[in-house]
Amino acid sequence: MGLKRYIAKRTVHAMFVMWLVATTVFFGLRAIPGGPIQAMLGAEATPEAVERLREQLGLNRPIWVQYGDWMTDLLILNLGRSINTGEPVADVLLTTAPRTFAIGGLGIVVGLLISIPAGIIAATRRRETIDYVSTMAAFLGISMPAFFIGILLALVFGVWFNLLPIVGYTPLSEGVIPWFKSILLPGIAVGLPYGAIVMRMMRSSLLEVMNEPYMRTALAKGVDSRVRLVKHALQNAMIPVITVAGIQVAIIIVGSVTVELVFGIKGLGRVLVNSMLDRDYAVTQGAILLVAFILVFMNLAVDLTYTVIDPRIRYGDENQ
Repeated sequence: MGLKRYIAKRTVHAMFVMWLVATTVFFGLRAIPGGPIQAMLGAEATPEAVERLREQLGLNRPIWVQYGDWMTDLLILNLGRSINTGEPVADVLLTTAPRTFAIGGLGIVVGLLISIPAGIIAATRRRETIDYVSTMAAFLGISMPAFFIGILLALVFGVWFNLLPIVGYTPLSEGVIPWFKSILLPGIAVGLPYGAIVMRMMRSSLLEVMNEPYMRTALAKGVDSRVRLVKHALQNAMIPVITVAGIQVAIIIVGSVTVELVFGIKGLGRVLVNSMLDRDYAVTQGAILLVAFILVFMNLAVDLTYTVIDPRIRYGDENQ
């Protein structure tokens, strides 16, 4: 099976997963007691008012009719309107998602720039001082939640030294520098725990590869240490690292909600949580579908990256 055929197969699989997620979310949210009508009108609402609003929103129709309309709208990327505000869900996501993506993207860059070199240094200098320091820093990064790191960063760089803004988000349209300043602290806050996880995986994976027989054979043959590291060790050690790093990307996007709260940024994670609390089905469905799309896309991207890191990997029929 060639690469194009594999991509086509995975695309079909991704579409099935997205349909399954959409179906589960649709029926799962409507099974929650209370429903959106009671949340909108309050506990004192009369039955007549509840029924009138149900009819207005189309929630009095049979569930299968609602489901059919929902799936039809998805095919044309119509995510509906917020039950609470009436704003198109697509507009809500287009406004909030770029903020989360900017914070998460910066966090990923910061995490990788720190974790990959630190993991390599720790593995190649095992049981030396720098290895112990890197390991302790990684454990510290894993142990501290992102929102706590965000609070410390805001206190130091925003309150004490007044170097960076600690509240709100500046759109990119208002300038690159103001935009970058507004996402720098939250980006570092989500990037440090991410980097700590990747660094631990980089170190352990590289140590495992370096103990393989072919690495000892290369050493016995007098192969230069840099050649052994770059051409032999890293090529194999990066496979599990890429897997973990790719999965963590989606977790960063969803888990950034606490950091967004710390810095007063209304991003995708915050919108998702608020919509679930308010029983705003339309917004919740749209946000979950976007998150699911990110997860599916990252899984495909990770698989394709394998062939770049290690050209020996092929998508043959025997591997399917």
